[in-house]
Amino acid sequence: MAIDFKIPEGILQTRQMVQYIAETTMRPFSRELDENEHQRPTAFVQAVWPILSAQQAQALARIERELESGGTTPVKEKTKERISTHYLSMMYLVEMLSWGDAGIYLCLPSAALGGFAIEAVGTPEQKLRFLRRFAEGEPSWGAMAMTEPNAGSDTSAIQTTAVFDEETQEWVLNGEKIFCTSGGLALNEGDGLVMVWATVDRNAGRSGMKLFVVEAGTPGVTVVKAEKKHGIRASDTVAISFNNARIPADNILGSPEVKEGKSGKGFKGAMATFDASRPLVAASALGIGRAAVEFVKEKLAEEGIEIPYGAPYHKLTAVQRDVMEMEAQLKAAHLLTLRSIAMLDEKISNPLEASMAKVKAGKAITWITQKAVELLGPLGYSREVLVEKWMRDGKINDIYEGTGQINTLIVARRILDYTRTELA
Repeated sequence: MAIDFKIPEGILQTRQMVQYIAETTMRPFSRELDENEHQRPTAFVQAVWPILSAQQAQALARIERELESGGTTPVKEKTKERISTHYLSMMYLVEMLSWGDAGIYLCLPSAALGGFAIEAVGTPEQKLRFLRRFAEGEPSWGAMAMTEPNAGSDTSAIQTTAVFDEETQEWVLNGEKIFCTSGGLALNEGDGLVMVWATVDRNAGRSGMKLFVVEAGTPGVTVVKAEKKHGIRASDTVAISFNNARIPADNILGSPEVKEGKSGKGFKGAMATFDASRPLVAASALGIGRAAVEFVKEKLAEEGIEIPYGAPYHKLTAVQRDVMEMEAQLKAAHLLTLRSIAMLDEKISNPLEASMAKVKAGKAITWITQKAVELLGPLGYSREVLVEKWMRDGKINDIYEGTGQINTLIVARRILDYTRTELA
């Protein structure tokens, strides 16, 4: 039976609408917002909010239906067609917005990574309570605060603490987080929230790691620094300090219980967050890569250089071969991303596929954008066009949401069935 890779009509229409937004409120401001790193893209937020709020309302309705049906999404028996295309829609939305500008895309008002954490770990009541704010009212932002000055990929080294105050029935958070995407927007704009990783027992390692929901306006939570970055400069990336920040008892995701020698549901669920976020990081990389490939082909065509796809390989010029390889790498990353996204919509566990998509997309887009600069020579290296910016923007996809090296380790462990201690 043939596999149909056509984009569903409803998603295609939304994609075309988003392309218009990308062309009118993103591309024209790419250079200006790159040069003025902490200036906010207000026109983009206003343009994209109606689409995002509608999509997030659909996601909320999906959660409500799943809760009513006992946590499962019904499947049409005769066709086995999946009813939910939520993640597929998000994939094409992210890809197109990143084609417009990856840094500006990261400023979009949504639950983002914080929303994935709530869906992965939260109770039914928490899912409805926290996610409703991203589908109603004014634009709001969600963020994840994990990385610390002395804790990056090694989450067991996290020093931020959460202590339960029995008298007030509150959690008290103390510590510092860095490189928090949309953290400033989440805390200072609208009714946002930040998912904070903290330990309830430093001696327990990963089993002591828990996720806490910190809402905008919480006393003791301060944005202390706005980062200056190599790429995605329009995005809001900040350091956050927690100084005796008190949050309600039920703002912990998962159980507060620490089981010796075992990673609790909270930690495992938090890590499952990345099974949803990594394919979307890959989708963002695809958008940047497609922008670079399209621009290179356009400039080559202006010089009379076409790509003869049916010609024998030995008759191609070096430039033609490079362009074909750029397209092949982009397509390979696309197919891996599509597979991991389809598994999300089918509610199939996808940690291997999510990491494979993330690794491939990160490496491919780094190479593609560097090759684009190389092929265009002085024009590609100059700031006259956006190619050098795409090279800077593209590199982050090989770094955040788990570095390429960490995700390669995850892929190897799962394929070889090795534990963390056997293959580190």
